[in-house]
Amino acid sequence: MAGPRNISVSEASRPVLPRHARLKYDETRQVWVILAPERVLAPDEIAVEVLQLCNGERNVGDVADRLAAKYAAPREAILADVIAMLQDLADKGFLTEAREKTS
Repeated sequence: MAGPRNISVSEASRPVLPRHARLKYDETRQVWVILAPERVLAPDEIAVEVLQLCNGERNVGDVADRLAAKYAAPREAILADVIAMLQDLADKGFLTEAREKTS
C-alpha cells in the first residue's frame, strides 16, 4: 500500500510547493501563510524567504548560496538549516520535488 510520497531533501533537490498549496500574504493577519486544502501554515520570516526562493528551478544548494551571500553567513550552516526546514515541510506534505519538464 503506497502512502504519501515524501521527498528526501538534499543539496541537489529542487523543492517547490505542490500544486495544491500556495504561499500567500494574508493582509488581514499581516502574515505569510501556506494555503493548502483544509490546512493553513504560518511559516516564520526565514521560512518565507526560503520558500520564495524554492521555485522548482533552483536547487537547495543555490538557495543556500543566495542566503549565505545575503547574510554573510557560513554556507554550510545555512545549508544544514535550510535542508532541515524544507525536510520538515516536505514531511508535512507542504513541499514536493520539481519534475523534469518533458516536452
